[in-house]
Amino acid sequence: MTLSSIQSSIAIIILSFSMGFLTYYFISDLAKEKKKIHMEETLDQLINFVIFIWVGKIILNFSIFIVDPMAILSYPSNSLAFYLAALFSVITIVIQSKRRRIDVLPFFNAFIQIFLVTSFVYEFTQIIWNGNTYSIGYMGLVALLLVVFVIMRDHVSPHWLNLFIFLGWTIGSLGLAVKMPIMMVFGYTLAPWFLVLMLLISCLLIIYQKKKEGAISGGN
Repeated sequence: MTLSSIQSSIAIIILSFSMGFLTYYFISDLAKEKKKIHMEETLDQLINFVIFIWVGKIILNFSIFIVDPMAILSYPSNSLAFYLAALFSVITIVIQSKRRRIDVLPFFNAFIQIFLVTSFVYEFTQIIWNGNTYSIGYMGLVALLLVVFVIMRDHVSPHWLNLFIFLGWTIGSLGLAVKMPIMMVFGYTLAPWFLVLMLLISCLLIIYQKKKEGAISGGN
């Protein structure tokens, strides 16, 4: 990957996330102070994710990193580093939630909105700017989920809506991964096994939420 292509990719990512945050800020019904808090939490987790990608890249190439650090740091991250970053991010969020440093439900709600808009802008830009036709299918999936989110957000509780959007994303992405030669999210190729894992997690979260609400109803 040349320097110009790296700079172009970074510019597209920055533009996409900027649009995601701006859209959330202007569309969300929350008070301005709460929106800022959730945007800051989301930005903090994104920064953590980027750091974890670098950490993952170092872990996966530790022997080379010891000998020649720049050979690893200057090379683009691969999907394995992305998977490790996702794992580390989930662990971090769980720990912060246990310590009451982050309220998971409002954070997840903000993240879903920002993620969907950001993904749509990113894939749309990839098609227009780079002529990446592989992005059409995923852009269509994200656009559909955005429409569902906008239509249902006033009719379904945020927690259930987020869970169903997550489930829809995993099923749709898995379908694309099986059907298409490659399935990419923000430039990283996602393997079917990773998406199957995400599908299992989303199903477990739905089951957990149903049992939790059932226990609350039974207690009352």
